[in-house]
Amino acid sequence: MSSLRETLALLKVLLVRIPLILKTVLLHGIQMSPVKGKQDMRTELTVAIIRSFMSTKAPLGKTQRQGIRDPGVKGPMWVSKVTLPQPEVDVRDAVIRAIEDLKTGNETYDIPATIAVEAEWTGYRAGVGKKTPEPDLSEEEKYHKLRQESPSDMMILYFHGGAYCLMDPCSHRVPVARLSHLTGAPVLSVRYRLAPQNPFPAALVDALTAYLSLLHPPPGSLHKPVPANKIVFAGDSAGGNLSLVLLQTLLTLDRASHTIRFHGKDVPIELPAGVATISPWCDVSRSMPSTSGNAYLDYLEAPAAPPNDPAVKTLFTTPVHVIPDDVWPTSPPRADIYCNASMLSHPLVSPLATPADLWKNAPPIWISTGEEGLTDEDLILARRVHQAGAPLVAELFEGMPHCHGILMMDRPASHRFFESFAGFCRDAVAGRIVSTGNLTWLGFKLQLTKEIPIEKACEVSDEQVEALMQRMTAWKMEGEIELQKQWRATARFNESLH
Repeated sequence: MSSLRETLALLKVLLVRIPLILKTVLLHGIQMSPVKGKQDMRTELTVAIIRSFMSTKAPLGKTQRQGIRDPGVKGPMWVSKVTLPQPEVDVRDAVIRAIEDLKTGNETYDIPATIAVEAEWTGYRAGVGKKTPEPDLSEEEKYHKLRQESPSDMMILYFHGGAYCLMDPCSHRVPVARLSHLTGAPVLSVRYRLAPQNPFPAALVDALTAYLSLLHPPPGSLHKPVPANKIVFAGDSAGGNLSLVLLQTLLTLDRASHTIRFHGKDVPIELPAGVATISPWCDVSRSMPSTSGNAYLDYLEAPAAPPNDPAVKTLFTTPVHVIPDDVWPTSPPRADIYCNASMLSHPLVSPLATPADLWKNAPPIWISTGEEGLTDEDLILARRVHQAGAPLVAELFEGMPHCHGILMMDRPASHRFFESFAGFCRDAVAGRIVSTGNLTWLGFKLQLTKEIPIEKACEVSDEQVEALMQRMTAWKMEGEIELQKQWRATARFNESLH
């Protein structure tokens, strides 16, 4: 019955999009599509439909609940759900120290609690069909079955995407299981706290808790200690951001102190074997030119921007396609779902704000992006990683939208993407990463591949990056101040009525 309801719901939402589908097919067929020569019809249709969903007005709380709804476990995957015990506040305090060390002004942020962190061990299950239900076993028994089929001593610590406010490990089980299958490694997928209820740095505290739990398993853990040089951080979109800022947190802490208190012991700060990112969200301010320049190829909406003419005064307001509910806007209101506006240019919110020298001593980093809204920020961050001397592997798929590799998994570009993804993970742990300093550019339908020096892959200079980010941050800060003024005035008016 539930399957029938889901089918009917899908038909309903597709029915209202028939005009969009017909228009897209017609323009593509007569070769008048704006994406001609960059996307095939299936990719263009996928992007158009997802874009229409993302532009639909909906309360954030409702969208959030839909994204974390567990569809159940079925098919070729093992999933073992675990809870990583709550550590002392030292983990939270270590994150705060890193934030303070990297501050450049009067940035403000909330101080989160330190909590137990839920996660899922995910692995490939061989010899079953796509709809085969999981067996009736305990979580511990499922973990041991998973380890039998994922015997590698490598571990992948995965952070899901979703703009820090959507999605869940349950929404990413299929691509994560594919990654496990290709690497032979178990994957720990983390259920970090979501904004706006839990703004920055709650997710970062949870990420550090998960990493330390891999290195130093608390009592009752299913896994044994994993050496740092056997762990790869990985994530898509916001999860790519979280992978990078977790690495930068470790680098920052290691420059000042070499230990951290975790479950009653002083443990060393150690770097992972590598970091693999899929269309990483490196600029939460969304101020780079590609956010609008590549919007026709992507389903990510181009952001609002401050006026080019300084004489024109417009204040930033919350997105018009979000219907207010008890989740968003917050009280008091913020200009950004994830963080206070003053934090948008902080390196642990936007890795793009991190100077090149702070990536020194980083382990190998893999960045895969499409021709999407986030392209500029991904290529600029790759450039800085290379300038710092850290091993870099970077690739760009022409015409492909945000996170295409895990979105359209049956496409040739996705197969090529997963080969590179899994290969990087294996090579990083084996110490085989060779950085060429080039970006691998993969053309439409993979018919052409070329190497481009990473220094020339993006024309936006570091000076322009800083100016654009600071301009957007200042604009959103002004808007946030005005939103809070209006909120306080409304609160005073309501009080006067009582």
